Amino acid sequence: MNMFWASISSLVVGLLIGGGLGFYFTRRTFEKQMKENPPVSEKMIRAMFMQMGRKPSESQIRAVMKSMGQ
Repeated sequence: MNMFWASISSLVVGLLIGGGLGFYFTRRTFEKQMKENPPVSEKMIRAMFMQMGRKPSESQIRAVMKSMGQ
């Protein structure tokens, strides 16, 4: 009976440690990816419109940003 509780407690401790380490490394990797590849900005949308040969208005840029945010 004592061996049963020791195995259960070691399983719980292992899961907690693994979950904590997984969370830490996943968060660190996500932050690194966001720094290297930032999300689309208004400046990028303006450049995209200009490449298509159009001069975008502020309302068009806001509409694109709003649609991408959904």
